[in-house]
Amino acid sequence: MADLNDIAVFVKVAQYGSFSRAAHSLGMPVSTVSRKVTSLEEQLGVTLLQRTTRKLSLTAQGRAYYDQCREPLAHILDAEQVLSETQRKPEGLLKISVPVIFGQEVFYEFVSAFLKTYPDIQIDLFVTNLFLDLIAENIDVGIRFGELKDSTIVAQRLGKSVRYLVATPDYLKGRVLPSKPEDLKDHRCVLLNGRNGEAEWHLVSGRKSVRLQVSGSVSSRDFDAVSAFTCRGHGIGLLPSTYCDEQIKSGELIRLLPDWSSEEIFVHAVYPTRRFLPSRLQVFLEALKAWKTPLWLPLH
Repeated sequence: MADLNDIAVFVKVAQYGSFSRAAHSLGMPVSTVSRKVTSLEEQLGVTLLQRTTRKLSLTAQGRAYYDQCREPLAHILDAEQVLSETQRKPEGLLKISVPVIFGQEVFYEFVSAFLKTYPDIQIDLFVTNLFLDLIAENIDVGIRFGELKDSTIVAQRLGKSVRYLVATPDYLKGRVLPSKPEDLKDHRCVLLNGRNGEAEWHLVSGRKSVRLQVSGSVSSRDFDAVSAFTCRGHGIGLLPSTYCDEQIKSGELIRLLPDWSSEEIFVHAVYPTRRFLPSRLQVFLEALKAWKTPLWLPLH
């Protein structure tokens, strides 16, 4: 099969009736244009152009070939232009996966403002704590907290999160407050992703680090539930600062072991590839990075 690039060069030469004018239009050296036409003739086994020192003209076979190629080639170029414009213009369907923590008004306000800024973009939103396979599910971008296990995806760091040990005054009434992390074993805790009523908590204080097993009667897969049961006095919770800062200030929650917290947990936007990013994804990533959100802390 003949090279499509060679065919496109031949069509341009036939249109202009000149190697030099075609070369100027294509931004190529005249020698390259001539070589491509010659290569096409050799592939086809016919002479397409009669060349003299004064004139360039199509042979009968060249005319017939030009007539057959001109319209399909124009359709291909039109299709390429449509694709290019789609890549440049923020439009089309954007499929986004976010954890359950995002299922709240502040994120919906962000999405609403984004859609009003880019009215030609549509959003399909997956709110789940499952790490969906971006490629298999045809998802454009996901937002994930914590360690990224899939090394094949592209990740942009958006912010960070840190978790505090907190409990209600009601829960703490009549109990000995923990003075060191190991004392948490003597308390009921509200667990995230606990198994058989237990979970491992990793706490840090400066360069000190400890991992310990804690237990409790309530476990959930999302922080809304962990926060709700912690605030109802069912035990000590390890909550993101963005979930408990206001309650600590108001006295609804008491921060325990204030020198200790979780390690920093980074928040990433993840997507399948960095090549040929559609404009709709580029502008969404830019909006995410500019968003002043309570869902995570800034990187600096």
